[in-house]
Amino acid sequence: MTFDISSINIPKHPGIYLMKDANYNIIYIGKAKNLKNRVKSYFLQNQNYKTQKLVEKICDIEFVLTDNEGEAYILESNMIKRYRPTYNIELKDQQRYTYLRLTDEKYPRLLVARRMRSGKFLGSGKVFGPFTSGSSKLLTIGTLRKAFKIRICKTLPKKACLEYHLGNCEAPCEFKYAQKKYSDHVSDLELILKGKKQLQEFAQKLQNDMKQASDSLDFERAKEIRDTLHRLGSLQTRQKMEYVENAPDEDYFGVKIEEHTALVMSLRQTHGVIRDSNRFSFDLIGDNTFGNFLYQYYTTSPIPKNIIVSNMPENKQVLENALSEKAGFEVKILVPKKGKRKEMISLVMKNINLIQSKGIEPGIYELQERLELENAPKIIECFDISNHGAQYAVGSMSRFVDGKPDKSGYRKFKIKTVSGRDDYAMIAEIVKRRYYRLLEENSELPNLVLIDGGKGQLNAAERSLQSISVKVQCASLAKQNEEVFVPKRKNPIIIPRSSSALKILQHARDEAHRFGVTYNRNLRKLN
Repeated sequence: MTFDISSINIPKHPGIYLMKDANYNIIYIGKAKNLKNRVKSYFLQNQNYKTQKLVEKICDIEFVLTDNEGEAYILESNMIKRYRPTYNIELKDQQRYTYLRLTDEKYPRLLVARRMRSGKFLGSGKVFGPFTSGSSKLLTIGTLRKAFKIRICKTLPKKACLEYHLGNCEAPCEFKYAQKKYSDHVSDLELILKGKKQLQEFAQKLQNDMKQASDSLDFERAKEIRDTLHRLGSLQTRQKMEYVENAPDEDYFGVKIEEHTALVMSLRQTHGVIRDSNRFSFDLIGDNTFGNFLYQYYTTSPIPKNIIVSNMPENKQVLENALSEKAGFEVKILVPKKGKRKEMISLVMKNINLIQSKGIEPGIYELQERLELENAPKIIECFDISNHGAQYAVGSMSRFVDGKPDKSGYRKFKIKTVSGRDDYAMIAEIVKRRYYRLLEENSELPNLVLIDGGKGQLNAAERSLQSISVKVQCASLAKQNEEVFVPKRKNPIIIPRSSSALKILQHARDEAHRFGVTYNRNLRKLN
C-alpha cells in the first residue's frame, strides 16, 4: 500500500527529508529548496521503475529544515554518511584515500588515521591528507618514519631501543640532543605532508647540510644525512619525473546515463600528470543526480580549483558555493568547448564506452554515434510486416541484445484492427500493442525501435509510441538502398556497407523478416 502523502504536513522551506520503511529504518535521504514540491513529486505517476520501488516501501517521512539550499547540501551529505540508506548514492571505494595522523604526544608518532563510519577521525593530533593511491605524496609510512627519524614505540622507553641502533630513530627517550632535534624533524615532516615543500626541495636542503657537515669534518653527521637521502632517493626521482611546473590541479568527470543508471568515470590531474582513475555507478532514484554524486565524492577526496565535466550538473552555483566553502578557495565547475580540456573529456568518454563494450558488439557504439542516439542501443527491437494477400497479414519482431539475437524475446502478431494491405497502419498497430503491454507489465523498454521500411513506416511507429507516451529512440531501415531514417531528419543516413553498425541493423531486420515469413507460412498451412 502506497504511503498517503496527504496524511503529513510538509513544509515549503529548504531542508532535507528522511524516508523510512515499515521498520522505521531510513531508506532514502534527499534535499530540496522547497520540501513540499520535491516530496510530492515522488507520488506522481510516470516515475521510473526504481523510484516506484522506493515509494512502495515508504511508511513515514521526517523533515529537517535549513536556512538555505547550500546548508541542505551539507546536511544531506553528512546524514547519508551516517545512516548509509539503501537507495542513496554510496561510493564503494571511498576508502581508497589514505589519511595520516601526527599524534599530540611530547614526541609525536606518525600513524595511519582511522575513521568511523560517520567520517570522524579516531584519536587526537593533526590529520593530513587525503593522499590518493597514485600520488607521489603517498609515501609508505615506514619510509617517512625512517627519513624523518620519527619514533614508532607506543610507550616511550627509558633506554634507546633497536630502532636507534639501526639508525631509524635518534632516541629522544635517552639523549638530550635528540630531544632538541625531534621538533625540527616533525616540522620538516609536516611541511611535506601539507604539500608546502616538494621532496626535491627538501632533498636539496639535505644535500647542502651534508656538504656543510663534510666540510666541517663531521663525517658521522654527513653519513646520517646521506642515509636519509638514500631513503628518499627513489621517491625524489619519482616526483621529479611527475612534476610539471605551473600545471593546474584538476579533476575530470565523464557521465553517461543509460536507462535508470548513471556511469561516471573520473581522472585526476596533478602537476600535469594523470595520477588517478576511478569508475562509479549509481541508480537514478529521487535526488541521486550527478550534482549529488560530485558533492558526495568530495567529502572524501581533495577538492581542486577546477572540476571539468562532460555534462553540467544541476544547481551548479549552489554546488560551487558549497565546495568553495568546504575547500577554503573558489571552486569552478566547467564544461570545456575546445582545447586540451575538451580532449581530456573526450578521452574519459571513450573509456566509458570501452568499459561498457566489454563482451558487447563494438558496432553498438558505432550505431550510437552514426544515428546520434542518446544511449547506446544495447537492446534493439525490430518490426516487420509479412503480407500474403489481404487474408494473411502478420507482424513480427526480432530482439537483439548487445548486438546479438535474443530469440527468446522474438514476438509474432496477428493483425487485428487493419483490413486490406496497409503496411503503415499495421506497423502502427503492432508497435502500439507491444509497448502498451510492456507498460502494463512494467517491463524493460528497448534502447532502439527499428522498423523495416522507410520514412512512412517510421512516422507510423512514432505516432503509436506518442499515443501511449512511450519515449524510445526510433529508426527505420529501407531495404532498397539500405538507408537509415531517424525522426526529425529529412534526409536518410548512409552507413557504409562494410560497417559493423549497418550489419547489426541488417541482421535484426532480416531476422524479423524471417520470423514473420515463417509465421505467415504456418498460418496458411493450417488453412
